[in-house]
Amino acid sequence: MRHDLLNDALVTLRHADQHGQGEVALAPASHLIGEVLRILREHHYVEEFTFVPTGRGGKYDVKLSRRINSCGVIKPRIAVPHRELERYESRFLPAQDFGLLVLSTNRGVITHQQARELKLGGRLIAYVY
Repeated sequence: MRHDLLNDALVTLRHADQHGQGEVALAPASHLIGEVLRILREHHYVEEFTFVPTGRGGKYDVKLSRRINSCGVIKPRIAVPHRELERYESRFLPAQDFGLLVLSTNRGVITHQQARELKLGGRLIAYVY
């Protein structure tokens, strides 16, 4: 039984990237996984992904670009105001301006850089570098 679909998906991505696989299937799919994959595609951590309906929740077929050093979820989901983003950036990322924090906000799933520009807080859900 799976408890955290996003964690399972990010661990699968990280392991596939470390083992040199070009493509990986993430199942079952969820809207949150799709939004995180969209952000990873925008920042070139994955090349492309497509949703494939399977009748059991669907799956994502992901083409990797071999740029992921590490990724994972942040548990518990920490509520962060936009003024404190830098503290969590130094906590979860190895260097300044290297990697992404993914936040869930009232305007959707965005990166910490977008949240800082919009002066918007949210809940930390994942990191990637």
